[in-house]
Amino acid sequence: MNVIDKSKIKPLYLVLGSGSLGFALVKELKERDKELFIVDKDPQKVETLREEAYDAIVGDISDPEVLEKINTKNLAAIMILSSDPLANKAALANIRKKVSPDVYCVARASDAINMQEMETLGADLVIIPPKVVAKSLARSLERAESMLRGNKLVQWFNGLRGKTLAIVVHNNPDPDSISGALALQEIAKSFDVVSDILYGGEIGHQENKAFVNLLGIDLFKMEDRDISNYDKIALVDCAVPGANNKLQPGTHIGAVFDHHPLGDTHIDAEFIDIRPNVGASATILTKYLQELNIDIDQKLATALLYGIRTDTLDFKRNTDSSDLSAASFLYPLSEHDILDQLERPSMSTETLDVLGEAILNRRVYSGYLISNVGTIRDRDTLPQAADYLLNLEGISTTLVFGISEDTIFISGRSNDIRVNLGDVMKKSFGEGSGGGHANAAAAQVSLGLFSVAKDRQILLKLVDESVVKRFLNAVGVEESSKN
Repeated sequence: MNVIDKSKIKPLYLVLGSGSLGFALVKELKERDKELFIVDKDPQKVETLREEAYDAIVGDISDPEVLEKINTKNLAAIMILSSDPLANKAALANIRKKVSPDVYCVARASDAINMQEMETLGADLVIIPPKVVAKSLARSLERAESMLRGNKLVQWFNGLRGKTLAIVVHNNPDPDSISGALALQEIAKSFDVVSDILYGGEIGHQENKAFVNLLGIDLFKMEDRDISNYDKIALVDCAVPGANNKLQPGTHIGAVFDHHPLGDTHIDAEFIDIRPNVGASATILTKYLQELNIDIDQKLATALLYGIRTDTLDFKRNTDSSDLSAASFLYPLSEHDILDQLERPSMSTETLDVLGEAILNRRVYSGYLISNVGTIRDRDTLPQAADYLLNLEGISTTLVFGISEDTIFISGRSNDIRVNLGDVMKKSFGEGSGGGHANAAAAQVSLGLFSVAKDRQILLKLVDESVVKRFLNAVGVEESSKN
């Protein structure tokens, strides 16, 4: 081994093993004017490094004496990058014995098992080169896909210049659908397209009412607008005409933006962007605003950020990295006083009543909690009750349902990784009636034959029996397993 004057070697970065990966890294660090020192067992590689003005010595990185030749006091990081996993593990063990734990340590692994061993030995970061390359390539492909989508949307809107667009959101819209529609309206405006946001049902949830009122968002009821007067229709946060929206089934759609999984459902639209891996439609539309370099004012940024946060349950549900990056982009642009007000809305009397009924009427079957709250006026109270009941000890999945004049509304929540609640809803109540995400889903079923029951109590009993039986059959639980 070469004899080195330790007093002259004060590297900030120590690279052990200079294979193709190590050599690429030292070149990158040198370009950033970082002080480096390299150890490699191959004399020819070391000679090449020295010819290019690198500080390098020949040595076995698994030999504990290597560290004795180097002044480690000024080290910021150590990179163990040889292609020999045994040598890398030995080097890591030596480092953790002889070098300050404050020094950041990166280690190269050959596979997942080797990676776990490296982490156990104390590596701060473990990399598997093929995976690093794959992730980098995947990010590049995502960027290319994003650019392609942006170009296609530009083409679609260019064909709509000077015309009108109806932006339809799902019935009883929530902040995600409303903010996504607001973003699409801003995009339409940049192409000289006049648009209105249309919805069916009611904005009943107190948080949703506060959201619309505080931000001054203009929305129009579907029945107050003639849809045939618009040149094109876009759907936001829903994808199928007539499924949770007031459009007639079979209506031709210009564009669709949604994040709910659809299974095998066919969509007839000119432009389609459905991303089930993304946590919010607001995220999808935020990405388009960024891609098209459209200015986002404080009102829109606040709406989009709140839409992403509510649909991902503050990034605890169905969250993708794109949701986090969109939120990070929107955060400094938002009005945080309004966000604070939105997060602390008053609870309506009906919400409190429904929550009380849900607690009182709960039944538990092997960790599945089902509750019939009876007659409801505001369907938005159901997901609140389902969320609340999921906090009860021993409960992994909740199903809360109630009846309006002609419809059974059902809401479910789950934290059981074995259960895909969206699929369960479809299996229980039909492809066109139920669906959603793995841990948050809903369904609405027409009362149909049940409505012939003259007595309200008999009607409630028949609905209760049917909903409970269908759901328990779908999840494979016997009614006799009631706790």
